[in-house]
This record gives sequence, structure tokens and C-alpha cells, in this order.
Amino acid sequence: MAKVTSDELGKEPIGKLLIKQAVPASIGILVMSLNVLVDSIFVGNWIGSIAIAAINVVLPVSFFIAALGMAIGIGGSSIISRALGANNHEKALKTFGNQITLTLLVTVTMVALGLYYVDNLIPAFGGKGSIFDPAKIYYTIILYGVPFLALCMMGNTVIRAEGKPKFAMIAMIIPSVGNLLMDYVFIYIFDWGMEGAAWATTVGYLLCFGYILYFFLSKHSELKISLSHFGLDPAILREISSLGFVTLARQAVTSITYLIMNNILFNLGGEPMVAVYAIIGRMLMFVLFPVFGVTQGFLPIAGYNYGAAYYDRVKESIFTAIKYAALVATLVFVVLMLFPGEFAALFLSNRPGLSAEELATNQFVLQHTPFAMRLVFAATPIIALQLIGAAYFQAVGKAIPALLLTLTRQGFFFIPLILLLPHFFQEAGVWISFPIADVLATVVTGIYLRKEIKKELT
Repeated sequence: MAKVTSDELGKEPIGKLLIKQAVPASIGILVMSLNVLVDSIFVGNWIGSIAIAAINVVLPVSFFIAALGMAIGIGGSSIISRALGANNHEKALKTFGNQITLTLLVTVTMVALGLYYVDNLIPAFGGKGSIFDPAKIYYTIILYGVPFLALCMMGNTVIRAEGKPKFAMIAMIIPSVGNLLMDYVFIYIFDWGMEGAAWATTVGYLLCFGYILYFFLSKHSELKISLSHFGLDPAILREISSLGFVTLARQAVTSITYLIMNNILFNLGGEPMVAVYAIIGRMLMFVLFPVFGVTQGFLPIAGYNYGAAYYDRVKESIFTAIKYAALVATLVFVVLMLFPGEFAALFLSNRPGLSAEELATNQFVLQHTPFAMRLVFAATPIIALQLIGAAYFQAVGKAIPALLLTLTRQGFFFIPLILLLPHFFQEAGVWISFPIADVLATVVTGIYLRKEIKKELT
């Protein structure tokens, strides 16, 4: 993979540059998604389907705290990309130092609160009945590693802002491979059950942190910060916060969505229905990896060229990214429509000696997941416009439109739909909410992006 330096973000042809940025990002996301997918398969086969539901309950809390790091990372990285484009290296260095300080302060505080309120949070997110005990075991161990995950997520976005997608890709691969190896050791060999699954994930976070620390201390990074850069700067903090709040709000709404979905589905069908959603959630992370990869690759290109006032290149990057993302989203759609049952079966144990309860749960999941999956992914071909449109505003530092477009799908459309439609259509009402929200959010994003291009980029 050819090395891309920050100044080349403003020179190379957009199509070629987007591929250079998007391919490593897609590979990294693919490996991370495969990690989530295979981890769930291991847990489902070696521990049980209830264990998958337990992990699904914990994810919103741990992901929200980790997303604080991503929010700080993306907010700061937008500043860094534009600062590098404007040749303001001192601002880039100060921003990076502030990102590190802020990430540590916020995530350690949130972890302490998360551990203190553990018995309240797990039931609130759907960890009821037989799900509670394994969810608590997993949650408690995972939370200790979340600050390292937050630092990794923050650091990874900064690596991309420097124009180093290959290193960012490796940083995403390391925790995934480490987690899967530790899964085999801790769950299969040592038979540690949920504790093993949790420790495997935590070890993966630590390995990733070690690699990112190495990158920034090595010759590969342009951002060589000193102690003075760690001091919090109010102006930079405000800019990081306003842009990072977009990512944080998105993750907060995602966590709220998990809370609502787990509770609605538990009331509709108990633990097995929560397990169906757990599988759907894994597939949402996994199969859309190339679309998210294009979005990640687009961010530093748009930010750098906007900072350098190369507006024709910014506009070209928008259209090229939408075209590439739409193509891969359509391919994903076709595969999922053809083989939903086969994907669902991957998550279920067929080992001898399953209890009657486990067999009944597996049968329920196999019956209900294909129908749900086809509805959930029905609007997949059009989501490229939605994702790239919202990402553009964040990349160029326009926090308010970025926030509104980010919240459009889940906050403004999806949550009201899942609160309303199940009253009329039961389980189908939950799943049909996904494509309806996608269509509405894409229309709104398209209108807003078209106005922005005419006003600012022509």
C-alpha cells in the first residue's frame, strides 16, 4: 500500500486518493467487524445464545464511554486535517495534546460512574431474567479496558488526519486478532466462560493501545507533541467539543436505541427475541464495513482540501465517495437478501447436549432472524448519501448541520417509529422501522447537501 502523507491529500487525484484512504479503512473495519462477528459465533457456540444477548446488553454502555474517545478524536481530527491543510502545524500539535488530556479525564470519570451504577444500568438496557448475571460479569471486566479503547479510537482518527491510513488499518486489526486468539485460549481452552470473553476483549484493547503509542513515538508521525501541548486550551476545547458532540450524540442515540429495542423486544418475545436483535446488530456492524470505510477515507480528504480552500476537490470528493459507497452498499444488499438464514445459523450452537431451553431459543432465532434481516437491510442501497452527507459537514467543521443530519435517522425518525409501529404491527413494526427511517433520513440529507454544495462549493 502506497504511503500517503498529509500534503498529498491536496495533490493526488481524488479517485485514486479515496481508494488509498478507503481501502485500508475498509480492511480495518472489516477485521474489527469480523472480530465482533466471530467473537459472537465463538460465544454462541462455546457459551450459549443467552451469552450473545448478555453481550448485546452491555455494548451500549461500554461503547458509549469508548465513543467519548471517538468523539474527541473525530472532533480534534477535523481541526488537525484543516490545520495541516492551512499549514498551521502548531495548532495541529496543540489540538492533539488536548485530545489526549480530555480523553483521559472524561473516560476515567465515566468508567467510575459506570461501575458504581452497574446494578441499575444492566436491567435498564434489557439485562433482565437469565441475561442479568452473565451481562454483569462481562460488563464489569470490560469497563476496566474501556479507557484504553477510548484512547485507541481517538488516536486512530488522528492517524487518519495525518494521511496515514495504513497505520490506522493496522491499529484496527491488532485488537481484533488479539481478541480472537484470546477467545480461543480463555473460553475454549481455559473454559472461563463469560469472564474469558470479557478478558479476551480487554487484552485486545491493551494491544491496540500499545501499537498506537508506538506510532506516535516513532518517526512515522508528524505530530511530535511536548508537555506544553497537553495543557487544555479553551478555544481548542470548544471546537473539539462542538464537532465531537456530533459523534457523541450519534453514539448516545445509538445507546438509547439499544435500550429501547432490547426492552421492546424482550416484552414481545423474551430473551430469544433479544438474541435475534443481537445477531442483527452484529450484521449491521459487519456487512456495511466497505461503506463505513469509504466514509472514513472521505473525512481527511474533505477536511484537508476545505482547509486549503480547494473547493472543487471537496465537491469532487463528495460525489466520488457517494458513488463508491452506493456501489458497495448495493452489493451488500443483494447478498443479505439472498442468504439471511445462512448468516443467522452461524451464531447458533449445534454442539451435543444442548438443553431444551437452548434448543428452543435456537429454533426461535432461526425462524425469526431471516424475516427481520430482510426488513432491516431493505433500504441499504441508498444509505451512502446519508452517511457521506453527514460526514462532510463534520469534516469541514460545521457542527450544527453535522449534528442535525447525524441525529436525523435514529433520533428524529427511527426512535419515534419503534415506539409507535410495534403497537400496530408487533414484531414486524420493529423491523420495518429501519428502512422507513433510512429513506426519510436520506431524503433530508440529500436536500441539505445539495443546498450546501450550491452555496459554498461553487
